[in-house]
Amino acid sequence: MDHPVPALFDAKPVIRITGANAFPAYTHVRAGCRGIVLRGDEMLISHELNSGWYLIPGGGLEEGESLEACCLREIEEETGVVSRIEKPLFTLQEHYEDWLYISYYFLCSPVGQGMQALTEAEARRGLVAEWKPVAEMLALFARHEEYAAESEPKRGSCQREHTALSQFLQTEAAT
Repeated sequence: MDHPVPALFDAKPVIRITGANAFPAYTHVRAGCRGIVLRGDEMLISHELNSGWYLIPGGGLEEGESLEACCLREIEEETGVVSRIEKPLFTLQEHYEDWLYISYYFLCSPVGQGMQALTEAEARRGLVAEWKPVAEMLALFARHEEYAAESEPKRGSCQREHTALSQFLQTEAAT
């Protein structure tokens, strides 16, 4: 069963990750947006200090919200950085158990400082914003299989971020 792709992304690549635990069909869908925010050779990262997780900033699409608005809102809420969308990049679909997680990725640039607004769960996890070299994050995310024994969700999120960052770098190198 395919999920419709918004017009903004209809000509963009759709990358699929299917977990070993995926059911034959999904019954739940969660859509969200993520922003690859670049400043020179660094990228903006959400770092959960208490778990050691690193994530490309992003989160869930709210009812009636545009993809662009979701991306910019999530970046600012998680990091306090106000950004501008440069272009849509691709869609990444992950299928685990009976869930399909859809992430719409955008290339963004920082334009100012706003206000971080963490959820209670993000605050408990010690979420902070950090600027990290792109090459360092690609190498860290590439180690996703090492996290399988520690945490399947951590392994999966690192695989997602490695796949996304690799796709972005490959596409940018070709242009």
